[in-house]
Amino acid sequence: MYLIRDILLIFILVVAGVAAYVWFGAFDVGADVPHSAIVYSLLNHARQRSIEVRAEDIAVPPLDDPKMIAEGAEHYDAMCTGCHLAPGMNDTEMRRGLYPQPPKLAEARNLPPAQAFWATKHGIKLTAMPAWGASHDNAEIWNVVAFLKKLPDLTPEEYKTLTASADHDHEGHEHGHDHGAAHGADQNHAADHDHGSDQEHGAADQHGRDQASGDDSGHR
Repeated sequence: MYLIRDILLIFILVVAGVAAYVWFGAFDVGADVPHSAIVYSLLNHARQRSIEVRAEDIAVPPLDDPKMIAEGAEHYDAMCTGCHLAPGMNDTEMRRGLYPQPPKLAEARNLPPAQAFWATKHGIKLTAMPAWGASHDNAEIWNVVAFLKKLPDLTPEEYKTLTASADHDHEGHEHGHDHGAAHGADQNHAADHDHGSDQEHGAADQHGRDQASGDDSGHR
């Protein structure tokens, strides 16, 4: 009887303490104030396990088709470089202000394709990673994943050639992505003054299709 009472009392005190912590604004939500090491580690592990569990049943299609890679390069160049950069690209104004810092995907070798697909499609809460599945179908997202496999092996020159080729191959195709910032004479300078618009372009881009056609189960 006393044990139950003590457990209940501890529970009430914990709930009251958390409520007071929130009510008095003790938690600093500013992106320029890092989490404590313990909180950061906990959130990082929670994120990774969440993605692993949800991606484990996703069947990965063949990702070596040059057309998929070219299409993925076009999407990546338009939507992702503001946060995840590109080969030879320096930091951007937007990326410098993000917490946690987005990974540099040109350095991300052995990225599990199923997990990359899930994270790209569904996004990640409280990281500024958008759910691109709201504006892109599964095939388009797999194209991005196909390109991510190739990205770490690309030199800056090869990256520019591939993305320029993707633009040429899709001439006449109505496309909402703005490639001007990525393909200007000074890619790094343009990206620094983009203020995050690349990421927003992807959310507005419908590609002339219904939003996010199909779900993950379509690829299992």
